[in-house]
Amino acid sequence: MMRSGNPALRADTFNVDNSNSSEAMTVNGTVNKTALLLVMCASTGYYAWNHPEIMRWYLLWALGGFLIGLVTIFKKTWAPVTAPVYALVQGLMVGSISMVMEQRFPGVVLQAVTLTFGVLGALLLAYRTGLIKVTENFKLGVAAATGGIALVYLISFGMSFWGKSIPMIHEGSTAGILFSLFVIAIASLNLVMDFDFIEHGAEQGAPKYMEWYGAFGLIVTLIWLYLEILRLLGKSRSRK
Repeated sequence: MMRSGNPALRADTFNVDNSNSSEAMTVNGTVNKTALLLVMCASTGYYAWNHPEIMRWYLLWALGGFLIGLVTIFKKTWAPVTAPVYALVQGLMVGSISMVMEQRFPGVVLQAVTLTFGVLGALLLAYRTGLIKVTENFKLGVAAATGGIALVYLISFGMSFWGKSIPMIHEGSTAGILFSLFVIAIASLNLVMDFDFIEHGAEQGAPKYMEWYGAFGLIVTLIWLYLEILRLLGKSRSRK
């Protein structure tokens, strides 16, 4: 049974009825759609970057992206529409955060973008050459770690209503740096899980719309990875 830490790519992701599908999902098709979603995300991100007033609606973009993501997960057939909308909305959030971080730490955004795509390329190469084997134990471990991280962030979010937070999430202490490195490692391993799920979907002849769903899953992980790298770089700069 396939398993993933990414909630968009669960064990039953490709258990869909493709009896009426005239075309099947392909890896190349998913890659093309992922590239398109990245362009859309970058476009609205660039708009938010150049319009600081967008930042005041940060929570709206975050909540909107979360809700659209949930709709996409539970209504896979809607992915050709909801995945692009998700990318556009998340672009506004990512662009707003990036603009604020760049003002505090000049040059940090370019570093984060470069590292994110560097990690993506390195892990894709490692996966395709068989250097990383996606075993059941691997999947269980990454899924458990991802769930643990989500729980920590959820607790921190709840504490924020009382003006409190978990220090290691936000501070540039040694513990904070190590925590960010751990989260980045788990986010990176989720990319490998995403590759594996998409490849299995293509092998199983999933319907064509699943290309959009697979691309959506990759975008979810890439945005998470980018924001965590940005957070780590910000913590490192704050220590100087």
